[in-house]
Amino acid sequence: MESITVFHRISYLLKTILLLEILLAASGAQWQTAVVTAGIVAITMIPLVMEKRFRVYIPMEFEVLVIAFVFAALFLGEVRGYYVRFWWWDIALHTSSGLLLGMIGFLLVHYLNAVEDVGMHMKPGFVAFFAFLFAVGFGAIWEIFEFTMDSLFGLDMQKTMLGDPSGLTDTMWDLIVDALGALVISILGYGYLKSGMKESFLERWIRKFIEKNPRLFGNRQG
Repeated sequence: MESITVFHRISYLLKTILLLEILLAASGAQWQTAVVTAGIVAITMIPLVMEKRFRVYIPMEFEVLVIAFVFAALFLGEVRGYYVRFWWWDIALHTSSGLLLGMIGFLLVHYLNAVEDVGMHMKPGFVAFFAFLFAVGFGAIWEIFEFTMDSLFGLDMQKTMLGDPSGLTDTMWDLIVDALGALVISILGYGYLKSGMKESFLERWIRKFIEKNPRLFGNRQG
């Protein structure tokens, strides 16, 4: 319960910072910043909307991961200019996203393998391969999102103003570090399955998500 309380506090803190940024930007007539930040707030509300609208329970740990990544990527990165101020910011975010998505993909399939009602029985090698594809796939979706935001709102998420007018170099390096992060998790995950290590904290989060959403997985055990 204590860890959940900590995650709730982190979530409230990040959302409060975003709301204050909207008020400050609006008071200073910085309307583009206010609109972009409001859009970020809307994105952070997606887990809550999914839970209310589609009755999908999302553990607070996952919600905070989503909010923290969006906060770091869009608010600190785009609004506060961290991508320009710190050359390593974009690389760090994409590497961490590859690691986190790889872990989620790996543990999701690994746990589904153990749920008899789901009927999935994959070998360790395929579980690790799925984790890799899962992370790289989401990385590609993020690049499409960056291209869309640049095209519709005139942002520079693809870093076309940093010596690459097409944005291709930034996109490719983002996908490369996504893939490297996912590869690391895939290799470690494969070793995890082979060695029979104890359950990790992320696996507990995955189990909680599945047990709280039995209708999504056909699992009647939770």
